[in-house]
Amino acid sequence: MSQSSPSVQTGLRITRALGHARYALAANPVTLCAVLLFMFVLGCAIFGPMLAPYDPLQTNGAMALKAPSWQHWFGTDQLGRDVFSRVLVAARLDLTIAFSAVIIAFIIGSTMGAVAGFFGGWSDLAVSRVCDTIMAFPLFVLAMGIVAAAGNSVINIVYATALINIPFYARMARAEVNVRRNAGFVHAARLAGNSEWRLLAVHIFPNTLPPMMVQVSLNLGWAILNAAGLSFIGLGVRPPDAEWGIMVAEGANFIVSGEWWMALFPGAALMLAVFSFNLLGDGLRDLVDPQKRT
Repeated sequence: MSQSSPSVQTGLRITRALGHARYALAANPVTLCAVLLFMFVLGCAIFGPMLAPYDPLQTNGAMALKAPSWQHWFGTDQLGRDVFSRVLVAARLDLTIAFSAVIIAFIIGSTMGAVAGFFGGWSDLAVSRVCDTIMAFPLFVLAMGIVAAAGNSVINIVYATALINIPFYARMARAEVNVRRNAGFVHAARLAGNSEWRLLAVHIFPNTLPPMMVQVSLNLGWAILNAAGLSFIGLGVRPPDAEWGIMVAEGANFIVSGEWWMALFPGAALMLAVFSFNLLGDGLRDLVDPQKRT
């Protein structure tokens, strides 16, 4: 009986989590729509290279600047490359940059903010000054400077995007932890023999996640826009790689001559991804809020 207890408890936790997720999705139709939209974008990122009907890097001069047709759903670009295939493949690169940057920013920023809010003193002062220094610059201009100095590679774009997002999580975690560090459940946990670090990691930090999950969702959209913006001005991903910002920049040069599809479809994909992340914020808050699990 003792050997089966852990597995039974794990099964109960999973069942409760799935039940709570089902309740949160059913209670808010916008959340359900956002999740479906997010799953669609994520599916394009995962399976896009396998679903692309053409090689996104293959050029064909005879098919250059062809309008959308049954053969090429989104038309072709100035080198004869299929725009639909490039839009699908670009989803993986853009979402990889966004997720990587936001994960790094969340881990570093929330850790800094939680320590500053719980312990205060010199740690609070140091974290506050670091955040103030970063926020003193226009964030996109700061990202431009970092990428221009370090080189416009994908990893440098990720680092630059993560750096400019750290203050958001640091300040939010600091405020949330500072409010809860003197709460009754914290005093009860301290009297039960929990160490200060365990109090912070197990009892306080999980209660700060709901507002930060909303910030994560918003930052994912901002990170995609930041990566696309850097590529648009020539400081992001280098051609001929398929990336939404590059495709919009290349297509912008042909709008006047009538080849509207080159910029429209990658721009629409970019808008759809950002829109899905913005809608997803409220749903993530409902899913991770401990107060909504009763």
